[in-house]
Amino acid sequence: MSETYDFLFKFLVIGSAGTGKSCLLHQFIENKFKQDSNHTIGVEFGSRVVSVAGKTVKLQIWDTAGQERFRSVTRSYYRGAAGALLVYDITSRETYNALTNWLTDARTLASPNIAIILCGNKKDLDADREVTFLEASRFAQENELMFLETSALTGENVEEAFLKCARTILNKIESGELDPERMGSGIQYGDASLRQLRQPRGSAAQAKQQCNC
Repeated sequence: MSETYDFLFKFLVIGSAGTGKSCLLHQFIENKFKQDSNHTIGVEFGSRVVSVAGKTVKLQIWDTAGQERFRSVTRSYYRGAAGALLVYDITSRETYNALTNWLTDARTLASPNIAIILCGNKKDLDADREVTFLEASRFAQENELMFLETSALTGENVEEAFLKCARTILNKIESGELDPERMGSGIQYGDASLRQLRQPRGSAAQAKQQCNC
């Protein structure tokens, strides 16, 4: 039986190597921690259908390699992404310092309108923390990002991170800020009937104007 959904959103998971990007994706898709996680080579893929604000949304998620040598490969996947999880490791100042570069890539290569949530991963390792919640929260605010601290190990805030990002995209569609019909928006209608539903008001008004009876 094929899945039915209202929208399909293309998502990215980006950030430095070793921040737990693949583990976050695995936790979200499989609802469990990925024990034997090696560095991603190139790009991995996962998808899941979720319910967001009364709509059924299929998230098509591209998990990108964080290592510099794969950067040229992964950049080609940025095109046409509607949302992204920008991940750093709260126990690694180095991964936090690299965030600006990742953010620039996302906004330049994907879309200036891309909805991004900053994820401070490995929240379960609070004793080894190198980046405070306040500092990251300030960075998120300055760069107009949503922000959550997550744990791919315990699952804390993992689902919420993806759903929060999806909710933002949905709000942008409803406000007219994002047009799913636009090429490269990273959004597709799930079925033709929904597209029809969104158009009658305008077309009915046009028909009325044309008809002088």
